[in-house]
Amino acid sequence: MGLSVAEIKKLMADLDKASGEAVYDILQVLHKDVEPTEKLLRETKLGIAVNKLRASPDSRISDLVKKMIKSWKDTVTAQKRDAAKKVEKKEVKEDKPKSSGNATSYTPPSGQRTPAKDGVSTEIYSDKVRNRCIDVTYTALAVGMTAHPNEVLACAKAIENEVYKMENGTGGNYRPKMRSLYINLKDPKNPGLRGNVISGKISAERLCRMSPQEMASDDLKKEIEEMEKQNLFAARGATEQRAVTDRFTCGKCKQKKVSYYQMQTRSADEPLTTFCTCENCGTRWKFS
Repeated sequence: MGLSVAEIKKLMADLDKASGEAVYDILQVLHKDVEPTEKLLRETKLGIAVNKLRASPDSRISDLVKKMIKSWKDTVTAQKRDAAKKVEKKEVKEDKPKSSGNATSYTPPSGQRTPAKDGVSTEIYSDKVRNRCIDVTYTALAVGMTAHPNEVLACAKAIENEVYKMENGTGGNYRPKMRSLYINLKDPKNPGLRGNVISGKISAERLCRMSPQEMASDDLKKEIEEMEKQNLFAARGATEQRAVTDRFTCGKCKQKKVSYYQMQTRSADEPLTTFCTCENCGTRWKFS
């Protein structure tokens, strides 16, 4: 059985005061008896504490530290990969694609697809706000897609209706939520999200409850995961580590040059909070 959090923190305190052979002995205990998980390493900050000894003049200590850090990284990465596979299997089981009955061959018009170009009407309700949201959601879903207009319209209607039910009308967070969904769905670098929604793999109910990070493209998720990994073991600890990406869109000026960094702002088992700054207009926002 691995060491408890309390036992690890006690050894870390001893390590901080130790010197010479005692340092090596404590590291050996940690290497042998710690069963690393992402939650454990975040809570104890063990990776940061041990990483400080990487530059030790004692080659035995520096070599052991490098070995420990690599082992923990590999273990945590494997755990994340296994967890992702389990979630994926569960999602496939729960969200089997449902045929809308309209999956006929369709050749979309040239240029950007819109309800008007596709010959469908979004005048569903007497409420102009709801109809407009269905219209722009349709346009976002249709980016780069060849799905039949009836399928796209059915998805757009289902998404708008779900947000309408969640917010009990078009007040409150209705418009910001619809805007957030529109921005994420229309991202040309995220065809997987649109395809999964149109196919039924991701239901409207589930989509409307996903965070921006969950809706992100696979490339962006990998980028964020890599940054989380860097933060987890970096000796700089809580120091901001910024990266610039074109995968976030500024809600104010619509530019895509955005710098971001991540920090743990809540409990250790909660996801990191991503802090974004538009390099064009300076607008800041965050999500987790």
